Order: sequence, then C-alpha cells, then structure tokens
Amino acid sequence: MTDIFDDLAADYEQLDRVLATLPPAQWDSPSAAEGWSVADVVLHLAQSEELVAASIAGDEEAFAAALPGKVDDSAGSLVAAQRGISPADLLARWRAVAFPLPQALRAQPKGTRLRWVTNRVSPASLATTRLAENWTHAHDITDALGIAYPDTARLRHIAWLGHRTLPYAFAAEGIDGGPVYCELTAPDGRTWTFGDPDSPSTITGSAAEFCRVGARRLPAAESALKATGPHGPQALAVLRNYAL
Repeated sequence: MTDIFDDLAADYEQLDRVLATLPPAQWDSPSAAEGWSVADVVLHLAQSEELVAASIAGDEEAFAAALPGKVDDSAGSLVAAQRGISPADLLARWRAVAFPLPQALRAQPKGTRLRWVTNRVSPASLATTRLAENWTHAHDITDALGIAYPDTARLRHIAWLGHRTLPYAFAAEGIDGGPVYCELTAPDGRTWTFGDPDSPSTITGSAAEFCRVGARRLPAAESALKATGPHGPQALAVLRNYAL
C-alpha cells in the first residue's frame, strides 16, 4: 500500500477543497449522519483530530474528559456542547488541527503506541483509523449535498482496516468467527486481496461497497458483495471501520 501518512494528508486536502466552496447556508443543511448538520460533522471531525493531537502530546486527561462513556454517546454530547461556531471559524479550527497531524504521526519514534479510545495503537494504525473516519464523514457531507466525491486508491487502507479488525468485530458481537479471505475490486479496476486465499470463507466484490458496509453507510444486503463459507455472511454483518 502507499504511504498512509501521505494518503491521510491527501484525504484531508480532498475534503478541504469541498468545504472551502460551501456557502454558509449549506453548513446548516442536514448531512447523511443522522441528526447532524454539515457543520456538526465538521465539528465532530475537528474534535476527533484534537483528540489525536492530545494523544500525541500524551494528554491523558483529554480522553477522560472527552470520552467518559460509549464513543457514540460521547461524540454526540461533544458536538451538542459546542454547536453554534460560524462556518469560517469551524473550518479554520478543523484545518489548524488536521493539516499538521499526518506529519506529527509520521514523526513518532519507532515503537510508539498512542492512546486511542480504549486501546493503544501504532501511529500508522491511528492514521488509518483517521483516514477511515474522514472518508466516511466526507461522504456524509457530499452525498447529502449532491457533490461529487470520487473514490480513490486510498480506500485500500480502509478495506485493510475492515479486514484486519474482523476478529475484534466478531468478539464485540459475541460471535465465534473465523478467517475470511477478501478479494475486492479497486476504484481503478485492479484487484486487492486480504487474508489467506485458502480460507473457507470469502467476500468478493467492490472495495467501495466493502468500505461503505464497514462504515455502516450501506446495509450489506443492499450491496452487491458476495459472501460465502461458514463465516463470510457473518463477517459482512459485523464489519466495521471504526471503534465501538
């Protein structure tokens, strides 16, 4: 795969090009994230990136204050508490924290483990989770507003994350899962593979749909993905690109 830190920076830049063109009225429009406006989505992204910056700085208190309970509940409370920021100030806030993060993560010493949610992860893994969330919420904005937002080869990182965390997803749902081989078609038509091709369970189809199912933006039953074997359908049911 290409460099995750470069790709994270490129994903921020792609979203920034969209946000920079939005008139103020569109920031109040509903997004595809239920209950959130476009401004709410950008506020959530800014708050999330501020937590990444706090992790890099070793600020444990920031996590205790920002994530006192379940992730989704805490995220909603944080957004509700800070609504009302003007679009210009909100965009500036997001840019100020997001743009330096890829290089800050790249600069971490070898072997560093950074706090994220309830775990500690490598800087590259944290960058991958940020790419997955940024991509998901970028589509929450652009899909709702009817703005084109083409998928890119950066989806490979997100597909890898979804496949890599399947054991965690199975465990979180209390399911005795097993190995799953994924053969996915990239946006440019190439084939991406993840896992052991001899696995008894497989998922095949579009990488874009695989990532959308993992983001919980596309029900697996409404996708064209094909799952076979004892664990393939279960894997699609629990697939996620984000922390619980």
